[in-house]
Amino acid sequence: MERKDLSKSRLILILGGARSGKSRFALERGETLGEEKIFIATARPSDAEMARRIERHRRDRPEVWKTMEEPIHLADLLQSMQGKGVAVIDCLTLWLSNLLTTVGEDEEKILSEIDRLVSVARSVNLSIVAVSNEVGLGVVPTDHSLSRLFRDLSGLLHQRWAAEADEVYWMMAGIAVPIKRKRDEKVAVGHRPD
Repeated sequence: MERKDLSKSRLILILGGARSGKSRFALERGETLGEEKIFIATARPSDAEMARRIERHRRDRPEVWKTMEEPIHLADLLQSMQGKGVAVIDCLTLWLSNLLTTVGEDEEKILSEIDRLVSVARSVNLSIVAVSNEVGLGVVPTDHSLSRLFRDLSGLLHQRWAAEADEVYWMMAGIAVPIKRKRDEKVAVGHRPD
């Protein structure tokens, strides 16, 4: 796998539960990583509640962030953004869910797409901050095989992304807890609540 020049760009993963402050911290972390700031939204407005969530996120996002929407073809979009500064992807688990509903329960095909995304993210000259929901800490879903597959694939997605990442953070109650850093650099990880 071709490595990008790490002196110019970063690959960052921010994990956490619902409403843990992941998106806000991703934007704060991304502010320091590039002049051009692009927010890649993976959510689809599948119902009224989701449409309200998407609208709230748009309102909360600083105007310096240009928004692009891409629910499925993230690797292609990232390749087209070579050298553009910084991109925040929000979020990987929604992308995975979209992928599952598009290609079905073809685990090999999905793992191949996960590997392709990680490879592209690692190779483009672009700092990338990816947000993702940790779904593997709860009860094992027993009623539906698709739920179990999603949980398992999410775990594999996170492992593969984290293995290549320069930085990994766990968000808890609005506080970013560093899990992995490849460089000796001071990063402000404290996070104030709303």
